[in-house]
Amino acid sequence: MTDQQNNGAAEANGPQFSLQRIYVRDLSFEAPKSPQIFRQQWEPSVSLDLNTRQKALEGDFHEVVLTLSVTVKNGDEVAFIAEVQQAGIFLISGLDAASMSHTLGAFCPNILFPYARETLDSLVTRGSFPALMLSPVNFDALYAQEMQRMQEAGEAPTVQ
Repeated sequence: MTDQQNNGAAEANGPQFSLQRIYVRDLSFEAPKSPQIFRQQWEPSVSLDLNTRQKALEGDFHEVVLTLSVTVKNGDEVAFIAEVQQAGIFLISGLDAASMSHTLGAFCPNILFPYARETLDSLVTRGSFPALMLSPVNFDALYAQEMQRMQEAGEAPTVQ
């Protein structure tokens, strides 16, 4: 083999990461107090629930789903509830278990977040409410907290 062929073989056997597709898996919006809520003084309180899950597909393909659930109250009344499940299919190979766990648990959700945030903002404004403009999320910190929690609980991280 020539040096060029050796380098090509080494690159082929090294870690690989490729985004295959980004899509909305599920989407919902509910404004239970409309139209009355539009006639009130707007003083919202926002509750955000963020969740990720991953699933191994065939070969080296993985689906990662980032779920953003938002409940906005105006006073004691729920103004709206919105949820988006933003998903992506990623081709990932050549990583050790810890790197794969970190990639699926932090790196992939970080890629999906801007899409989920934009979808959620669009959904909320179509419901005639002000855009949410969610702040960026530090998925590396969230991943580290989850690994710490799992370690303290004696659980092992799993990749499905």
